[in-house]
Amino acid sequence: MEHESTPALRAIRVTKRFGDVVALDEVSLDVKAGECVALVGESGSGKTTLLRCFNRMVEPESGRIQVDGDDVASLDAITLRRRIGYVQQEGGLLPHWRVLRNTALVPWLRRAPDAERLAATSLEMVGLSAQVFADRWPRELSGGQRQRVALARALADRPAFLLLDEPFGALDAITRAEVQETFVALRTEIRVSALLVTHDLHEAARLADRIAVLRAGRLEQIGRVADLVDTPATDYVRRLLEKARLDLAS
Repeated sequence: MEHESTPALRAIRVTKRFGDVVALDEVSLDVKAGECVALVGESGSGKTTLLRCFNRMVEPESGRIQVDGDDVASLDAITLRRRIGYVQQEGGLLPHWRVLRNTALVPWLRRAPDAERLAATSLEMVGLSAQVFADRWPRELSGGQRQRVALARALADRPAFLLLDEPFGALDAITRAEVQETFVALRTEIRVSALLVTHDLHEAARLADRIAVLRAGRLEQIGRVADLVDTPATDYVRRLLEKARLDLAS
């Protein structure tokens, strides 16, 4: 049911509480088809909570979450998760599976006859030769290589939607820059709608088309980085940008 006017991912007045803590307070957000939106904010702002609402790892108390126009509450959670690529902060690779089997997880779960071929192609897409890495164990990989495998696994079944939860945050600066370059190159090669959680405004500016700033569960502002810098909607957004010393010329 894809249509140009239908957002790929949509949150409509979503609220979620954990005990007395309001994690999300009537947050509304759209991600267009083929767009990457970065969720930024301090710890406890609700970034990861909102991200996980889209694959039903978190169930909101009110509001609606839609994927390509479908209300996720009406979808089977397991089927939904196989439809959406998901990259965790430290990869989440299964230590007792070799690289190729880790990468082929979702195609294998849906019993695709070409699961290994899809996985091998996906590894090549993220800059890892399947011939070299297919039989390695996760423990034999560097941190950057593990994150590349995690990204390849998320893309192996060719999803239209991708959720990334601080995917590069645990990497050293040089490795992080290399894996970011891989993600930028991938977005020019494949059409995927992505939601990226990051605490790094520089990373958000580099990787995303628009940035959504959250604070204490509320959406402060969403827009292109140039719009946020030129016309911050709130004092909080202005202070956040000043603290990051974001230089659009860099």
